Amino acid sequence: MDRAPGLSVRLKLTLSYAGFLMLAGALLLAAVWLFLLRYVPDRAFLVNADTRPHSVFPVRSNLLHVFAPRAAAVLAFLLVFGLLGGWILAGRMLAPLARITDATRTAAAGSLSHRIRLPGRRDEFRQLADAFDSMLARLEAHVAEQQRFAANASHELRTPLAITQTLLDVARNDRNHDNGELVDRLHAVNTRAIDLTEALLMLSRADQRSFAPEHVDLSLIAEEATETLLPFAEKRGVTIETSGDAAPTIGSPALLLQMATNLVHNAIVHNLPEQGTVWVTTSAHPDSVVLTVENTGEKLTPQLVATLAEPFQRGSERVRTEHAGAGLGLAIVKSITQAHDGTLTLTPRAAGGLRVTVQLPAAPPHTGR
Repeated sequence: MDRAPGLSVRLKLTLSYAGFLMLAGALLLAAVWLFLLRYVPDRAFLVNADTRPHSVFPVRSNLLHVFAPRAAAVLAFLLVFGLLGGWILAGRMLAPLARITDATRTAAAGSLSHRIRLPGRRDEFRQLADAFDSMLARLEAHVAEQQRFAANASHELRTPLAITQTLLDVARNDRNHDNGELVDRLHAVNTRAIDLTEALLMLSRADQRSFAPEHVDLSLIAEEATETLLPFAEKRGVTIETSGDAAPTIGSPALLLQMATNLVHNAIVHNLPEQGTVWVTTSAHPDSVVLTVENTGEKLTPQLVATLAEPFQRGSERVRTEHAGAGLGLAIVKSITQAHDGTLTLTPRAAGGLRVTVQLPAAPPHTGR
């Protein structure tokens, strides 16, 4: 945005310092002059030895001739001293602001790794610099995450396209190839690409918070997700146990259902080969509601668990099956949770498996008329 040039802040502060000093000096001189007018007589008499007045001369007029030039000299000195001292003081006061401005320009040029690291005790400039450094750190991490996400998404989307191209090339070169098998494989590859695209769209929708908030009972959402995936769990020999109280919150029913579905599906897929268990519980607190999904499974390290919510991080130590998905399940859960101002916590279970806790703000109580 183009703006007309104006006075610098340093010059404004200098003029302010000098003006205040001049005003204070003028008031002090005025007070001295009023004091002199009050206690100095208008005329003075010279008295001889016989105590009789000899002559009279004016005192105040002579005092004015003596006081006025010296007062003007004092004001001139205060003006010069105020301008010079104000310029130096303003420069020292604004030095941290110059560093912050330089860091801002560096960040605007694309270098997000630069930090101000302003030394000294905590004051307003130090707080501003620290806040700016924190913002740069978060922005750098966000940009790096987006770059990794774009690279991973491109790789994941390129894989089914490359497989499709290979199958089509084989079919074109081999006219006697079984088209039925080719169609089945193309259908499977295309289904994977569609699922990945839908997951990316869901992730983008959650990040943009493009939904109308409604009153939602998280326990009913969890129950619906469990009932939907119950046949899939029975097919894999996994038992689902649900419990908990009503958990009212505010958010998008569709997104919260997707969140609960992803958690339960993830708990079913990454479970024991036989006789696995999934526990789905909800609880309500004064300021929050909690959805917890636990499952049996292989023992996981805290280092691995810390990366599971990142996009396309499937976890190399986890049980891999044909239902493992694109690695966006927990990433979508994390985005939906953040879109609802909640927190997502992943904890490895001591006996094996994973405990996922979603904490959302509780809905305010309804006010009836």
